[in-house]
Amino acid sequence: MSESRTHSSTPTIDIEDSDDESVVEARIHETSHLLGEDLYPRYATASPLPSIRPRDEAPKDFWTTFRTRTKYYFPALQWMPSYSFHLFTGDLLAGLTLSCLMIPQALSYATALCKLEAVHGLYAIAFPAITYALFGMSRQLSMGPEASLSMLVGSAIAQQQHMEDDEDPLKSALALSCLLTLFVGIFTFLLGIFRLGFLDSLMSRALLRGFITAVAIVVMVQQSITLLGLVQLSEEWGISEASSTIDRLIFLAENITQLHVLTAATSAIACIVLFGARVIKAKFPSARWLQLLPEVLLVVVASIILTGIFRWDLEGLQVLGDIKGGGIPLPSIPEIPHRKHFKDIALTAGLISMIGFVESIVISKTYSSKHNYTVSANRELVAMGAANIMGGLFQGIPAFGSVARSKINDRAGARTQMAGLITGIIALLAILFLLPYLYYLPKAVLSSVIFIAVLYILFEAPEDIHFMFKIGAWRDITLFCLTFLATVVISLEFGTLLAVSLSLLLTVKETSYPRITIMGRVKGTHNKFRPIKDGPDFIEHVEDVLIVRIEEPLFFANTGQLKDRLRRLEVFGDMSIHPSENPRLRDRSFIIFDVSNMPEIDASAVQILYEIVASYRSRGVEVYFVKLRDNALELFIRSGLLEFVGRDHTHKKVSDAIEAIEKVATHRPQISVH
Repeated sequence: MSESRTHSSTPTIDIEDSDDESVVEARIHETSHLLGEDLYPRYATASPLPSIRPRDEAPKDFWTTFRTRTKYYFPALQWMPSYSFHLFTGDLLAGLTLSCLMIPQALSYATALCKLEAVHGLYAIAFPAITYALFGMSRQLSMGPEASLSMLVGSAIAQQQHMEDDEDPLKSALALSCLLTLFVGIFTFLLGIFRLGFLDSLMSRALLRGFITAVAIVVMVQQSITLLGLVQLSEEWGISEASSTIDRLIFLAENITQLHVLTAATSAIACIVLFGARVIKAKFPSARWLQLLPEVLLVVVASIILTGIFRWDLEGLQVLGDIKGGGIPLPSIPEIPHRKHFKDIALTAGLISMIGFVESIVISKTYSSKHNYTVSANRELVAMGAANIMGGLFQGIPAFGSVARSKINDRAGARTQMAGLITGIIALLAILFLLPYLYYLPKAVLSSVIFIAVLYILFEAPEDIHFMFKIGAWRDITLFCLTFLATVVISLEFGTLLAVSLSLLLTVKETSYPRITIMGRVKGTHNKFRPIKDGPDFIEHVEDVLIVRIEEPLFFANTGQLKDRLRRLEVFGDMSIHPSENPRLRDRSFIIFDVSNMPEIDASAVQILYEIVASYRSRGVEVYFVKLRDNALELFIRSGLLEFVGRDHTHKKVSDAIEAIEKVATHRPQISVH
């Protein structure tokens, strides 16, 4: 086809700015035909499979729409009407089994980690579990207090109390805990409302594993003082909740011989029984009755009975004693702290929310995939936020999902959210009737429950570490070590902040680099083009032409470095070559942008792309665009970029652009095209 024929077959389009959307759409449609675009090709087929159309069952009136949306945002309206006795049997067994595990754990976390009355651990089961059962989507997720998050709460309370004066009303650990839980709930709820459920993808697995492993070490060292009966001696040494893990290790090393024999023996027996039960369960996973054995409850009940009979509390074994509070509290909003403390509490709440949500959504997605139902990260955020808001109003500590508890819930037969609802109701009954019977419960046994729980968290680390070494993920290993050391050596708060900050920085770093690929022509062909990196031996550069394929949508975040990356590709042909080396390629006279993988582009990216084209034009380089899509075409028209490039510089295929360049090259004798 001659050059004159090409121009004569291309009608002129007026692309002056217009506010009329229909005019713009008409121009896009007409220009798409000019470019040869057909985003939805029609083709004949002999397939025996018939075509179908989606059923149009959209709500037709307001009340139908309201009922449909209400069921979506209030999942209990979906599963409750169709609930059956067959489902109730499994859910009841799961709820009872989970309660036997969670009640002793909650007592332990509240007293040993948060330094609160034991009843507040039960509040953290009852109200969040019931709320999540109504609003949550996961049928197997177990909501309740977690060891790592409870440790963060206790550490935050200790830090605030250390900074406050005696006259400050917020010296009360309970007020701080309730306020922190309320902030966690509000923060999590707002993340869901603003549809930020994708944030679960931002936390690097290596960073999260490093932090959780470090928390397990911190908790184990802290509880070792209670397990050995050295609490009073540690206070005399000046060990407090604000003390570092290194200080506690030094104390234990120098005073291990001063342990309280009865307390240490009680702790050892409790740990052996709990650990042994877990080992046996792991060896016989198919024995369901064994998997449902409530070893934690049995140890707690046995220790209460033995301590009450032999009065070990009179021989120095510390017991829980009278539990203050009890009953169902009225909902109340804690006093807002002074501005200088507000920032610290809000920051800690945000970190707890992020860590708790990331772990919880992984659990939700795991079991939704296993049992073939769907969960929405945004709706889960709303549900967990509402659960923690209720926990904060009713004097609980932060509650999120637990891998171990959710696994037990699933094995016990939980098939709907009713299992969590039953767990919450049993916790309420325990608050009303069980507390007086916990007087003789040894604190060493509660610490043993925590010790074994975090010990199994520690056992999960070697598998991840081995995998990182196996594939040579040195960056992940470095991040793991950084987070681990920062948490253990400095503080929980610093380790948490480092983990979240590094995750965000890594995400920003990765998304700020535009994915672009240098294309070449397959040897022996004239119309087949593939990435050079796929086969440098049989794919070659085209003389005087640089072909660049943009691999993703362009927006403000990933176009900032587009100019620099393009320049490096022009000079070296590969981003892996260090910029200090000598240039590998000479300057080109033509550049082709293959934008078939760029479905969208925003205003900032169009502006930068305009500047890039202008820069090439000033250097005498002609720019071509290939496979420009309708969504991107709209902004090309509005911005004037299409007019600036020229419609005759837009084509359907890379080979068409090469043909156009060959025609131009005939007027440039110095250019040889192979």
